[in-house]
Amino acid sequence: MQDLQWNCYPFEQLSPDLLYAVLQLRSEVFVVEQNCAYQDMDDYDQAAVHLTGQLENCLVCYTRLLPPGVKYDGIAIGRVITKLSVRGDGYGKRLMQESIRYCHQHWPTASITLSAQHYLEKFYSDLGFNTVSEIYMEDGIPHIEMLLDSIGAD
Repeated sequence: MQDLQWNCYPFEQLSPDLLYAVLQLRSEVFVVEQNCAYQDMDDYDQAAVHLTGQLENCLVCYTRLLPPGVKYDGIAIGRVITKLSVRGDGYGKRLMQESIRYCHQHWPTASITLSAQHYLEKFYSDLGFNTVSEIYMEDGIPHIEMLLDSIGAD
């Protein structure tokens, strides 16, 4: 597995080329690959920190990190994406570990919530997340809400 170059950007610091790459990857995976028409640009991007993983200057991993109080009481990790061409190589796990590390570093007392596609429940539970909802439909795909307590929680 090659090493990824990780970077975090507030929305204002995303270059036009990087923003284009992010939106292209999100569309490639969530709209085309998953055959799901939904409103990707939902007015949360401007409040988010955008974590990118690049391999040889190509965006292959991405998450959107929302600070506490924007979507949930705690942090929200969303738009978790690994490019199809590198799936199965462990980059998705590294992406989530990097996302969690960033969240704990910048918001150590906040819990982390994510709306996970149900089939990924074990993937996220292996990272320490607990399922806190029943299965619900989001954009025609079964999801569950999952929570990771803050590092300061008892």
